[in-house]
Amino acid sequence: MTATSRDLVLVTGASGFVGSAVARAALARGFAVRVLVRANSPRKNVEALDAEIVVGDMRDEASMRAALRGVRYLFHVAADYRLWAPDPADIERANLEGTEATMRAALAEGVERIVYTSSVATLKVTREGNVADETAPLTAEQAIGVYKRSKVLAERAVERMVVEQRLPAVIVNPSTPIGPRDVKPTPTGRIIVEAALGKIPAFVDTGLNLVHVDDVAEGHLLALECGRIGERYILGGENLPLQQMLADIAAETGRKAPTLSLPRWPLYPLAFGAECVAKITKREPFVTIDALKMAKNKMYFTSAKAEHELGYRARPYREGLRDALAWFREAGYLGA
Repeated sequence: MTATSRDLVLVTGASGFVGSAVARAALARGFAVRVLVRANSPRKNVEALDAEIVVGDMRDEASMRAALRGVRYLFHVAADYRLWAPDPADIERANLEGTEATMRAALAEGVERIVYTSSVATLKVTREGNVADETAPLTAEQAIGVYKRSKVLAERAVERMVVEQRLPAVIVNPSTPIGPRDVKPTPTGRIIVEAALGKIPAFVDTGLNLVHVDDVAEGHLLALECGRIGERYILGGENLPLQQMLADIAAETGRKAPTLSLPRWPLYPLAFGAECVAKITKREPFVTIDALKMAKNKMYFTSAKAEHELGYRARPYREGLRDALAWFREAGYLGA
């Protein structure tokens, strides 16, 4: 697939972490790029892009039809990535209803090809740390917490529309992206910042799959070019214990690596209290009950399918960690 000046793509969620990386990757490929932002979205990640900015709401089908007019390809990256919200229904409305409205609008406007950004949160993982792939999807009932449930429901909705309405969508499942422009930051970005500031003296026994956000973005473009309609592709990087991630952050920042391993059960009262305080302050707590439940499993994945079918490759995760720390430092997240 070769981009021409006539090939207009829309990227939703471009003011966010993954969306801004996808928009940059699309521009680098030579596409004309339109980005959708909400009226109250921060513009830091899009203001310097050579892209058309349109204001809209992915939950509003009329708004999405206007944003998609004349668009050939759609990257639907926008999502509510919070594990906790004062009103949990907000997360489901964004991730499920927003996806359904956006897909209906894309069909109505005749969009030729769609890449839908799901998540590895829709896939089964194990306490033992067995590596998961695309063949083990979760059901909504198996999903822990409103975020995972909403992403499972949204992914299933896209799959149904592919079958029933011939929606031309390819699904990608990023693991845990890290790197520059994590403005919010994401839950993982918060861990990086807090660890870099020396505020995480201990850890729980869990593991995760970390990948540079720019590799995830490149995977989106590869899915557009080579992905099979209706298929899902994990876009991941390296599997490693949380302890190793924290040790690597300590090494990069000249701090002492935490060595105290905590069981999860004493942390539940702390998480409960943090959530109670958050309901008053409206600020997302650093530790949540759902996050502790998720931590019982090692979230390890393989990107073998994307590597084989799309030509996807991920750089060593430490490069993403260094880029994240450099960006957080320059942006003032790590103090003077």
